Amino acid sequence: MNFCSDNATGVSPEIMAAIGAANCGAVMSYGDDEYTQRLQVKFSDLFETSVTVFPVATGSAANALALAVMTPPYGAVYCHAESHINLDECGAPEFFTGGAKLVTVTGARSKIEADTLAKIIDRAGAGVVHHVQPAAVSITQATEAGTLYHPAEIARISEVVRAHNLHLHMDGARFANAVVSLGCSPADITWRAGVDILSFGATKNGAMAAEAVVFFNQELAKNFPFYRKRSGHLFSKMRFLSSQLEAYITDDLWLKNAANANNMAAQIAAGLAGVEKVKFCHAVEANEIFIQLPESVITSVLAEGFMFYRWDECTVRLVTAFNTREQDVIDLVAAIKRHK
Repeated sequence: MNFCSDNATGVSPEIMAAIGAANCGAVMSYGDDEYTQRLQVKFSDLFETSVTVFPVATGSAANALALAVMTPPYGAVYCHAESHINLDECGAPEFFTGGAKLVTVTGARSKIEADTLAKIIDRAGAGVVHHVQPAAVSITQATEAGTLYHPAEIARISEVVRAHNLHLHMDGARFANAVVSLGCSPADITWRAGVDILSFGATKNGAMAAEAVVFFNQELAKNFPFYRKRSGHLFSKMRFLSSQLEAYITDDLWLKNAANANNMAAQIAAGLAGVEKVKFCHAVEANEIFIQLPESVITSVLAEGFMFYRWDECTVRLVTAFNTREQDVIDLVAAIKRHK
């Protein structure tokens, strides 16, 4: 009954089986194996365009290294104030860029609005030696509030990015949940909308430890191998990352996993809709739910053995996963109603 995070769950059986299958015999190291080589073709098919893919083990590495190839040490990365890169990566983007500055942008539902972004960049002092120079914009899909950027919103942000000769990065730790909820193709909310690099998440959605940095802008990919090596993410036994990613996108496993997570979140939202003393902070669009509850309800539900994070004094976050059980959802809703 753990609703703390989709990081708290185990590994999809299909992915665990793929790791086991990859553990047979000897293959070339450092990504020269057949598993890693196949990813280039499979991800290009998935995104309907030629891409370059680099497996890494963590989302923080994917984000920080992607931003590093976009941003010089004197550059600025524009991101939402609530973004993971700003709050939860211990300065990794600043470290791997060699000192670039994260410039935060506010916006409702953890989303950057194009008009607000344009005004901030217009006043940034591009070309003025005394100021950090605008270099990149990073958006999160799904956001830290569990909300989604629609294709048109991303395209509008991309227009601002292009107008100022910047690059656009997407933190896709929960990218699968967004694709399922929006009902669009992966291409529609990435390169077709103007995204240059995607941090393609898998760990939160059934992988053991595997993320992919997906380059749509091939020019930016040229120096990435050196950044990855220096960061310690060029795995000698790369096949064990690549086999996870291959299994993840085979037979739409990534979408099936995300669909279960989204459906379980939707059931919680439906079960609590209209319940007295339960206030939703955001629309439930993916697999995260933010609700405000009385302290007595929070402590009583926790005492029953349910687990979730407090976001602030009266707000809790509930996260569903690829293997969240319907019975646990039913029991959670019943417990909240019982103690309200």
